[in-house]
Amino acid sequence: MSNHPEQPARENPLKPFLERQRVMILDGGLATELEARGADLDDDLWSARVLLEDHDLIRAVHRDYLEAGADCIVSASYQASVDGFRRRGLSEEEAAQLVVKSVELAIEARDAFWANPKNRTNRLRPLVAASVGPYGAYLADGSEYGGRYGVSDEELREFHRERFHLLAGSGADLLACETIPSAGEGYVLAELLRQTLGTVAWFSFSCGDGRHLNDGTPIAEVTARLEDHEQVVALGVNCTAPEHIPSLIEEIAGETTKPIVVYPNSGERYDAATKRWVGESSPEDFGVLCGEWVEAGARLVGGCCRTGPGHVRAMRTRLRTSEG
Repeated sequence: MSNHPEQPARENPLKPFLERQRVMILDGGLATELEARGADLDDDLWSARVLLEDHDLIRAVHRDYLEAGADCIVSASYQASVDGFRRRGLSEEEAAQLVVKSVELAIEARDAFWANPKNRTNRLRPLVAASVGPYGAYLADGSEYGGRYGVSDEELREFHRERFHLLAGSGADLLACETIPSAGEGYVLAELLRQTLGTVAWFSFSCGDGRHLNDGTPIAEVTARLEDHEQVVALGVNCTAPEHIPSLIEEIAGETTKPIVVYPNSGERYDAATKRWVGESSPEDFGVLCGEWVEAGARLVGGCCRTGPGHVRAMRTRLRTSEG
């Protein structure tokens, strides 16, 4: 996307939804649903591996989230990067095209869904957000859960810059800078956003408790710093345990007037030793919790790891019932 200073700022795409609806519903976990349908994600590329193998499957998952009631779907670019694809033998041009293709697949699914007049009843045309995942997702070593990469801000900036601008020019309605584990990485992404006029984004951080990012920075501190960034159209958390969400909403709300976005994990816990998820969670329970998050101040709600179309459907049912 051009950085020409005369380029007009893009209108906030969230505004029509938030003016018409009490809350905007996001999708659930893309990788979770890809795995449920047989995709093998035991790979450094994780969900981005499917971009190399099965575009129809990605479109189908996006479509099912729209059918379940999502007002916004997030592209399969979380772990997609030019460097990552080049390690698989793609040329730089092929790798860049595949990063952009992740957004094109989501747009194709959205447009096919919207072409059916039956899907337009009492709905606005859903948005497509281009996922910008953290540096640790590229490393594929679990470091995105702590954010302590041992690299400089300049190295982070260089890693993110090319993909950031590819996704900004991909045709997505906005960027989703998500699962950010550290304040420093968040500020680097915010700086890149300022250099990309005409682009807006939501920023969501991963947190280890009810007050702090995974790197230990208070969420209130980060929120306050991003409050005056006009291109940041929502602030919040994702890939975080549901029990921390009410406290985090309170911390964020104390420092921002922007819409608050939350899309936590299902509530199950990942056991790294056994490489299995433990605990229980149901879509219906998640829907109940979602109602509580909205009452606490969230305006955009969805799910992350271990959530699927059933969770989105439960959220939509719960929220629309409460509005009635």
